Amino acid sequence: MITQELFGKKPCGSEVYAYTLTNKNGASVKILTMGGIIQSLLVPDRDGKLADVVLGFDNLEGYLKDNGYHGAIIGRYCNRIANGRFTLNGITYQLALNENGKVHLHGGNVGFSKKIWDTVPYEKVGEQGVIMTIVSEDAEENYPGTLRVKVTYSFTDENELTIHYEATCDQDTVINMTNHAYFNLGGYDSGSIFDHELMIDADEITEINDKLIPTGNLYKVEGTPFDFNLPTAIGARVGDNTDTQAALIGGYDHNYVLKADGTVKRVAELYDEKTGRVMSVMTDQPSVQLYTSVALNGEIPMKGGVKQTPGLAVCLETQHAPDSPNHDNFPSTKLRVGEKYDTTTIYAFGVK
Repeated sequence: MITQELFGKKPCGSEVYAYTLTNKNGASVKILTMGGIIQSLLVPDRDGKLADVVLGFDNLEGYLKDNGYHGAIIGRYCNRIANGRFTLNGITYQLALNENGKVHLHGGNVGFSKKIWDTVPYEKVGEQGVIMTIVSEDAEENYPGTLRVKVTYSFTDENELTIHYEATCDQDTVINMTNHAYFNLGGYDSGSIFDHELMIDADEITEINDKLIPTGNLYKVEGTPFDFNLPTAIGARVGDNTDTQAALIGGYDHNYVLKADGTVKRVAELYDEKTGRVMSVMTDQPSVQLYTSVALNGEIPMKGGVKQTPGLAVCLETQHAPDSPNHDNFPSTKLRVGEKYDTTTIYAFGVK
């Protein structure tokens, strides 16, 4: 079942709608036409009780004023680009320095997260979804080329949320898209996620500097606070400042280099023992950003009046590595004319 409702209006008068996709079990996901935002995601615990497992806001004003990118599609380029600069085909492009005046973050001043997407719902046996499209004009945020983007959200009777990203461009460009959902499997109002167990199938992270920009080197996770090859409580090693990378943040905001082969496969799993909820992450992307909401300290109350506090949620953002256009040894984020950007991520929910 799919329902549509008006969620609010932007100051310019543009209307933002919410599409709620509900499966045969009563589980549901609500998607906003602004930013493709996942506003709510209700899935059952081991006793069948539904809870909303993503952070966010009750109204449009919260999403417009907050800078946490809650639940949104991020583009053209998710994560960070050093000095907001990259060179492509001999031309250097200067992008907005919208993080601390030094770094380009999540697509710039007005990325895909704040745009109204054309949205068409669809239903078929065992699945409901929305097809969302946008055109990013040439030189928007100073990226080259007119980029045509399609993102399809589908939600199945098996409680699987699939995000399928597609794009083409009339000039060579760079692209790196993700979704910035903040997950708490106990429910958005259940407190810290430090007791959640996490597994990530990766032996390395991209080493970063104090601006959270990759140095170009890979950093072995074995024997460090970054090793989640075996399920480990997220908070078990937070604050271990004996590790140089961990000492930079006091939590996690790091890109994990997956054992990727270009196929959609399980790369991570999140488990909340209290409720029994488990979330498997499947993707064909080469990396995933682990972010434990270390900067979640805004003044705007979230859903239900929950105060923003670091550690309330975890993001598992499938992607290419940050700053890839400036590192030839990283998987390429170039999209050439005639090529298609085509990638899939699945968040599958179950119980133990």
